[in-house]
Amino acid sequence: MHARIAKYTYTGDGEALARRAEEGLLPIFQSQTGFQDYTIIVNEEKVISISAWDSAEHAEAANAAAAGWVAENMTDEIELKNTTIGEILVSTTLGISTKAGITA
Repeated sequence: MHARIAKYTYTGDGEALARRAEEGLLPIFQSQTGFQDYTIIVNEEKVISISAWDSAEHAEAANAAAAGWVAENMTDEIELKNTTIGEILVSTTLGISTKAGITA
């Protein structure tokens, strides 16, 4: 399983931005092949978007979908700082472990 992690700086109300992403971007992710999970973390400085996917290719497709949605809906409020895609090796939520034989 792979994750897409995107870090943004933002202006305005972080909770309102998260709500808009949940209402607008989450359904797009859910409609894509390989979707597993979506998390939004907000602090005073950044919005961090984490999504889990069956493969790196699915995560890359999500990256393109997110970029398009953000460009159309949040350009004035957030700015992408970086994106990382990598393999998830441990996740208690997703049932992934480095211990042999332990999966969800």
